[in-house]
Amino acid sequence: MIEKDYIIVGLGIAGITLCEQLQSNRKSFVVIDSGAEGSTAKSGGVFNPTVLKRFTAAWNASAFFPVAVNFYKTLSGKLGKDFFVETPIFRIFKSVEEQNNWSVASDKNELRQFLSSEFLKNDNPAIEAPFGYGKILGTAQIQTDILLSEYRNLLLKANGLLAEVFQYNDVFQKENGVVYKNISAKKIIFAEGAQAVENPFFPKHTLIGNKGEYLIIKVPELKLKTLLKGSVYVIPMGNDQYKVGATYSRDDYSLHTTNEAKEEILLKLKTVINCPFQLIGHTAGVRPTTKDHRPLLGSFKENPNFIFFNGLGSRGFLMAPLLSEILFNYLENDTPIPTEMDILRMV
Repeated sequence: MIEKDYIIVGLGIAGITLCEQLQSNRKSFVVIDSGAEGSTAKSGGVFNPTVLKRFTAAWNASAFFPVAVNFYKTLSGKLGKDFFVETPIFRIFKSVEEQNNWSVASDKNELRQFLSSEFLKNDNPAIEAPFGYGKILGTAQIQTDILLSEYRNLLLKANGLLAEVFQYNDVFQKENGVVYKNISAKKIIFAEGAQAVENPFFPKHTLIGNKGEYLIIKVPELKLKTLLKGSVYVIPMGNDQYKVGATYSRDDYSLHTTNEAKEEILLKLKTVINCPFQLIGHTAGVRPTTKDHRPLLGSFKENPNFIFFNGLGSRGFLMAPLLSEILFNYLENDTPIPTEMDILRMV
């Protein structure tokens, strides 16, 4: 029997931050993950501490932001790959009224570090922005393909990853822990994202599948160097290719792409750019969201050694580093999980 402190199920951004938290505290663990692409892989990889629709800070951004930036910079150094590319977001203004609202927002204490008070003129003829841009600071593009592949390789080299589909029928609780096949551990942490709806131990009513679809386009004339946000995000991928989206479809856990989403994105894209483009790809992922847009951390009395780390929604990159620290302190130091993050609030 292999003895570990923890078993982690899932290797998206939640699983990765958990691994780093455990490793830094010298706890042993093994990750079980099949390699199937989840919401982290399918996301746009935008790291953004603001809500650009309303010009507000994301929930708890002042606490999440510094921890996350330090985490990604440190992990980039550890992996020897700069997957965390700090770059501003240019938010297209639709009107003078939006410019005025931006000015008011940028003067607020919680937003001053993120929203530049300077208005930028549009000098790119391929972009529709007659009212110019607002510049968002503290933002970055996370190259998820590099992060996921490099971290997976790191775990494989250390014999810390079982590349297989988790079998729920093979996990059992014992008096002071859990057993999965030939692995014994103190606790098992499920960091599965939307896949948790297949988990018989997870309360399915706590999670809302929020499907998002992206298009991949090729636009040689665009020459965009930053992240662009209008009615859709336009995210540079290199080689004149861009990821564009995303859509939001509640209570949808399917991964198939739809013509309706494609047409919605194309319609919005044509209000952002005015040059020819080629559609070369279409992808879909499911964000694990909750009714109150807060994460789900912790366990239930009937299965105290089954731990859940879920509900990160579209802000997972921002929240996961600090949430993993909060979860670790709950597990190892009996530090209570804040009520607004505790999974028990949902039952």
